[in-house]
Amino acid sequence: MAHPETGARRMGQACDHTRVNGPSIPSRATCVRCLRPQATCLCALARPTAHRTEVLVLQHPQEQRQAKNSVAMLRLSLAHCEVVVGERFAPGALEDLLHRPGRQTWLLYPDVPAAPAPAAPGATAGKPVRLVVLDATWRKSLRMLLEHPALAALPRLSLDAPAPTRYRAIRAARRFDQVSTLEATVQALAILEGPSFDAAPLLDAFGCFVAGVAARQRPQACSGQA
Repeated sequence: MAHPETGARRMGQACDHTRVNGPSIPSRATCVRCLRPQATCLCALARPTAHRTEVLVLQHPQEQRQAKNSVAMLRLSLAHCEVVVGERFAPGALEDLLHRPGRQTWLLYPDVPAAPAPAAPGATAGKPVRLVVLDATWRKSLRMLLEHPALAALPRLSLDAPAPTRYRAIRAARRFDQVSTLEATVQALAILEGPSFDAAPLLDAFGCFVAGVAARQRPQACSGQA
């Protein structure tokens, strides 16, 4: 899973997060919809994709500033996708984010020795899901999980054999099974919703995004080879 520390508050104090779904005041020429600089606006790549599952992305602050981050495309394409930026969350505020009446909450995260998955209670048939996704580097996502007991206690949804990622063209990964947040999320939605969820148009658009970023990186690499 893919994936400004200044002013961060410790757990137990006010929640250290900023919602990005609401209006934002741009400090430069920025698209008000995708919140990217106009030169790299992602709106043309958005692919509205029907889905039933709610998606909550907890995004590390450093990822919000990453030009290669895939969450902006995800938010533009999924109607029921909420993105909250933060590194540490007050327990009460986090509980409010994680749980919604009438929904069962699952965490999209592998079962790893450093943070074993709790015993799965089993899905409640017919009850809709709220899927929580951590958008951070592997090390930072693990730290977020370990520092928040409410996250660690959630039943897990793991991608046992994730599809090959297109992300390696622009971003290195330490683990062979790491994929972008967008790819991981749509693969999870396909598991939860079955054939009714069509991820192909969004994944194709993500491929175009990766190709565009890679093309912009090549001139920079060449300029440094004097």
